[in-house]
Amino acid sequence: MIADIKKATEQKMQKSLEALKADLGKVRTGRAHTGLLDHITVDYYGAPTLLGQVSNVSLVDARTISVAPWEKKMLGAIEKAIRNSDLGLNPVTVGEMIRVPMPPLTEERRRDLTKVVKHEAETARVAMRNIRRDANTHLKDLLREKKIAEDEERRGQDEIQKLTDRYIAEIDKLLQAKEVELMAI
Repeated sequence: MIADIKKATEQKMQKSLEALKADLGKVRTGRAHTGLLDHITVDYYGAPTLLGQVSNVSLVDARTISVAPWEKKMLGAIEKAIRNSDLGLNPVTVGEMIRVPMPPLTEERRRDLTKVVKHEAETARVAMRNIRRDANTHLKDLLREKKIAEDEERRGQDEIQKLTDRYIAEIDKLLQAKEVELMAI
């Protein structure tokens, strides 16, 4: 039973860590990457559709993303969706393709992005602690129902705490790496 709880807890913590990695990937540095536009939706014949499903997104160079829609009439809708996104990008239509240049980051913008990254990391830490709390509550319930002994419950809590510490250390490593990446010019 304790092994099942530990396994489920570890899976939840891993999912939270993957979510943090995805969130940190969206915080852009001066470099372009196609994952930046993954969450943008376009109005495709009345249905909101992800940008990657109506176009080919690729890199032109380190600072420019190109978006080539599969239908010419989607150019305007895609350009508008990118412009209205929360990324602060200014796309330019060139023939049958849209170019999205990455503006260089100012020192002030870098500091703002660092604050955003720290907030994301703290949210992930809170999620890890909540997962730990749920697992410990589950262990206490098993103890109350007399399905496990007190020493097993204590051992289970220790294992869950070690798991939590490991994942929080992983969050801190990701945060540190992203801060270095953001502050590099």
